[in-house]
Order: sequence, then structure tokens, then C-alpha cells
Amino acid sequence: MSDKIVPEGKFVDVGDGLRVHFQEEGAGAPLVFLHGSGPGASGWSNFRRNYPFFAERGFRALVPDTLGFGYSSKPDVNYGMDFVVGALTRFLDAVGAEKVALVGNSHGGAMAIQFALQFPERTSHLVLMAPGGLEERETYMEMEGIRAMLRATLGTPTSPASLTRESLRRVFALQLHDPALLTDDIIEERFQIAETQPPRVFTTLAVPHLAPELSKLRCPVFAWWGVDDRFCPVSGAMRIAESCAGARVMVLNQCGHWVMVEHAALFNRTTLDFLEMR
Repeated sequence: MSDKIVPEGKFVDVGDGLRVHFQEEGAGAPLVFLHGSGPGASGWSNFRRNYPFFAERGFRALVPDTLGFGYSSKPDVNYGMDFVVGALTRFLDAVGAEKVALVGNSHGGAMAIQFALQFPERTSHLVLMAPGGLEERETYMEMEGIRAMLRATLGTPTSPASLTRESLRRVFALQLHDPALLTDDIIEERFQIAETQPPRVFTTLAVPHLAPELSKLRCPVFAWWGVDDRFCPVSGAMRIAESCAGARVMVLNQCGHWVMVEHAALFNRTTLDFLEMR
């Protein structure tokens, strides 16, 4: 294997012999970045263009790898929402982050919503980039990107999975509106992590239908969505706008599933303005 591209940060025990790996930078109000669930995902890979910006502007940026991803533990268990959010809660306890703002992309967005519903007293703001869980499961199964990701990680009845750099390239090309942003380094950093992930991470990563619960959110919510998203349908943007009192929603054209990658400067500046509202 090549030298590691994803840098190793810190580790903290979260019980049951499990460790969460995370990046940490800055001091101030805790701002927690929750990554998506694509093969080879890690907090650093999703948010390396973003979290230093906030750390430089007075936030304590915490960027954990969800269990099953990055350099965090990958136990042989079911990776349902209760399991991953439970580990997130223990992670926040372990690092002394009591009340937090959460930034979540895709599966990380669903985690952020679930955490805010369970712990409203610990959640100051939600920033959601195309969060999962806002449509019924069948809708996601029809999305081109989801189907490609499942083929790459689990295979099909007639074609077993064969995880390669090229199969990952086909998946991640669907994440972006501009394919020029899909560099060899992105493929390599993902591939190195993906090689370490057991199939059970993907076969059991269940997300509940969260749309009916959105009206219960009590913190300020800012949602981002790309018109060209091929993983989480843009209809979710209107669900948030209609359901969350006082929500802000920004829908960008010429943008896919990775708003924070394709429009990093805009995302950083505008999210900072939102977080500075008290």
C-alpha cells in the first residue's frame, strides 16, 4: 500500500473497546463535522477544505471518523443509526464538548438530525448538506449515485463486488458536477480507507425516515443542496424549508452531492455567518 494520504490525528476511547479517530484544530465553541458514508470516507477527506477555516475564526473544529470509517474502529456489528449516534454522543462526552454546532453531509447529516432530536439541549446549530433520511428508502434506491455505490461495495447477483480505484472513480464522478475536481489524490485517499472496511459497514448502515420529525427541531437550521445531486434528491431541500421553523436553505446549480468541495469558499463564508448568529 502507498504511504497514507489521510493524516492520522487523535484517538479517544468510546467504550466497548472502540476508538474514534478525529482531527482537532482551534479553540472556542465546538463545531463538529460529520462525514458521509461513501466507501473510503473519513472526516478529513470530506472536510479538509473547510474545518481549518472555522478553526482560524474562533471555533474548536472536531472532525471525527464515524465508527466503520476512516481510522476509527470497525467492529463486526450492525451500523444502525442508534449505534453510530450513540458512539458520537460518547465521543463528544470524551472530548468535553457539551453543547455543539453540527455540520453534516449525507449520512452525517442524518446523524446530525438524529442527535439534535435526541439531545436538543446539546445542539446549538445544524448545518446540513444534502442529508440522508428525508425520503423513503425506495426513493434512494432509485438514485443513480446510490446504485453505483452499492454495485461498487456489494456487487450484484451476477457480478461480485471488486473494489478498485477505477470502481471508486466511477462512484465519485457522480458526486461532483465538475469531474475535473475528482483528482487522483481523492481516489487514493478513499481507496486506502475502503480497503480496510468490512462489507457489514454498508449492508447494515440503516437510516430511518426522518422527514416526519423535522418539525421537532428547535435549533437554527441551514441546509445546502446541489441541483445535480445524484445521491440525495434535491426535493429534500423543500422538506427542510417547509418543516423547520426559520430554516435557511441554499440550493446551488452546477453542484452535485459535495457542496463543501465544489463550492468550498462560498460554503465556508456563508456558514460562518450563520453560525455567528446568536
